[in-house]
Amino acid sequence: MKSLHLLITGRVQGVGYRDWLVHEAQRRGLTGWVRNLATGAVEAVVAGEDKAVDDCVRLCWQGPPLADVSDVRVTETALPRETGFIRRRSVP
Repeated sequence: MKSLHLLITGRVQGVGYRDWLVHEAQRRGLTGWVRNLATGAVEAVVAGEDKAVDDCVRLCWQGPPLADVSDVRVTETALPRETGFIRRRSVP
């Protein structure tokens, strides 16, 4: 089991990235959350079985069709308290 914090940059807001990530994470049985940051980045925590987390991180480099991802910074983090995978409110 692994838990990763992701900071995704590029054209990732206003393109459906959060909803897309919720869908992809739920398909893989992951827990965690995703939200927009005021900087224009998307922040997420994804946790679950190693292979499922790794697959999700790889997909984050692509994102939904209108996204143009320039970077995905990955760091280890504590397991999220949430059950399931949720979309959090944006950080102003």
